[in-house]
Parts: sequence; structure tokens; C-alpha cells
Amino acid sequence: MKRRDFIEKTAASTALLSLGLPLTSFTSSETKHLTILHTNDVHSYIDPFPADHPRNPNMGGVVRRAALIESIRKENPNVLLLDAGDIFQGTPYFNYYGGELEFKLMSMMQYDASTIGNHDFDNGVEGLYAQMSHAKFEFLSANYDFKNTVMDGFAKPYKIFNKNGIKVGVFGLGIELNGLVDKAMYKETVYNNPVEAAQDMVRILKKEQKCDLLICLSHLGYKYKDEPNKICDLKLAELTQDIDLIIGGHTHTFLDKPTVIKNLVGKEVLVNQAGCYGINLGRIDFYLDNNKELASKGTSIIV
Repeated sequence: MKRRDFIEKTAASTALLSLGLPLTSFTSSETKHLTILHTNDVHSYIDPFPADHPRNPNMGGVVRRAALIESIRKENPNVLLLDAGDIFQGTPYFNYYGGELEFKLMSMMQYDASTIGNHDFDNGVEGLYAQMSHAKFEFLSANYDFKNTVMDGFAKPYKIFNKNGIKVGVFGLGIELNGLVDKAMYKETVYNNPVEAAQDMVRILKKEQKCDLLICLSHLGYKYKDEPNKICDLKLAELTQDIDLIIGGHTHTFLDKPTVIKNLVGKEVLVNQAGCYGINLGRIDFYLDNNKELASKGTSIIV
């Protein structure tokens, strides 16, 4: 319990590394700047990898991620911090605390929203529900219907954030659970077509709510070489319109910078994913001018 108390008290410490990236600002003082920070598939990795780890020595860890996030917030206060699912499962922290610690630490880091991954059902839909009181951020899923489960009302299809006058619509999409998760774990949760759900979100957020920026938190996976017809982030980008950024998860894909895809009407969509286990923190910077024209740049930062 002493270790648990220490982790919870130090996770949001800002006394560690200052690792923010310098930004080149637009010359116009009218330009608005929004920074999107994101993680995915952290899988209960609270501590950094050990120094003798063959692939990821000393990488990751909640304390260092918290310090990095804090340093970026000092650089630009207009930040959205998002997660693309699979918060649970992977270390004894989950086995012992059932997700309580993960949600508390994310709340201390002031995450704004997360979608729900397949491993977030590993203690069943009841296990996910049991931890919801520890999460001080939104859970977003536009294609999981929880109405006949205990999770009914605890996940919203979308959330609108206003950052420095930029109206940002964020919605979530989850992967098909059948075949990945035992039916007994997700029970009456209904999976709906993610492309159709995304189109509904675009209609609401872009057409009706007039959002300046649309972000999809996706746990569909980046792409599937062996299953070319399976829906994934790249296909979602191609089959829809008006989504500016897809933040992905599930496939543990490490991208140095976002992939740029042409959407249904030939406009560019950014698709990004930050690997897994909290090793990287994804960062996308958007700039909005007086005509609400967007410019962006993105990278992944090693934590």
C-alpha cells in the first residue's frame, strides 16, 4: 500500500524532466494554437521499463509522462490530452487494483477523454463500470451501445471542447468485440458499424454543431495487411469526410509522425498512433487562422 500511495502522489509531479518540443509560431498574432497530446494501449504500464530491458530500457512510466505533459502545458496552455483505449491489462497493477490506479493516475494527469478498447473489458463490463468513479475524464464511444448493460450512461458518443475559441468535437470508435472478447465479458454491449457511426458524428459535430476541428479516438487498429477488407484507421479516413485527425490504438503501431490520407472528398486526414505501454506520447499541433483554415504538424515524443 505504501508503493500505491507513492505512485498516486508522485504521478503528476512536475519536478522531473522538461522535455517539451519548441514550436515555430505563425507570424500572425491572430492565429490560434491547439496542442493535442495522446496515448494508446498503455496496458497498465505504470512504472518505466527496467534499465536492463533489451528493447525499451528506462522508457515510459507515468511520472515521466506526467512531467512531460506538464512542461508542454506550460509552453501552450491550450492542450487536449486524449487516449485511444486499452488502458487496462498488462502488469500486476491491473491484476491487483482492477483499473482503479490507472484511472486515478490519468485523472491526476488531467486527461480530457478516452475511448474504450477491447482489453478494457478484461474484468467484464461490470469490472469496467466498477472503476468509473475513479475517472475524472470522459469515455467516448459512438458505436458501442451499452443501453442493456451496467455501463449505460457512462460512455457518451462525443464531447465538444472549447479551447481558446477553437471548437473541437471528439468522438470514439471501438473495435468489434466478437472474436476478441468472451461474450460473457461484454454481455449485451452492441457493436455498430464504425463507418456509419463516424458519419453520424460528422453530421452532428460538423454540420449541426459547427465544430472547427473533428477528432476521432479510434480503437479499430491502424491497418491489417492480412485482412485488407477489415475496417481500420486508414480505411476509416478514406471512407469518411470532415474528420481532421484520427488518433488510433489496438495495433501498437509506432509512428514517428502522422500518416496523411485523402478522405472521401480528397481532403487530407491525419492518422496517428503512439505505439504502446506509454513509451511514446503523441503530439499534434494545430494552428487556426482568422479564416478558420487549419495547419498542423505532428510527432511522437519518447517519454
